[in-house]
Amino acid sequence: MQKITIYTTPTCAYCKMAKAFFKEHNVAYEEKDVASDHALAEEMVKKSGQMAVPVIDIDGQIVVGFDQGRLSELLRI
Repeated sequence: MQKITIYTTPTCAYCKMAKAFFKEHNVAYEEKDVASDHALAEEMVKKSGQMAVPVIDIDGQIVVGFDQGRLSELLRI
């Protein structure tokens, strides 16, 4: 099973779209809210080099933003 982590903020529309996409395809994920935790924000930037959300980590493959095609490819759906 793939390990999926999504770095989000509560007001991010693309984060909500990504989470809805995961739910639609029954994909389990761990959500990390970077708005309320500075250490998580630093972790996200270290992985992606980006301050923008969502940052999605699928087994070490980083996707910045909601790229449905890339997510489908990585998740094989």
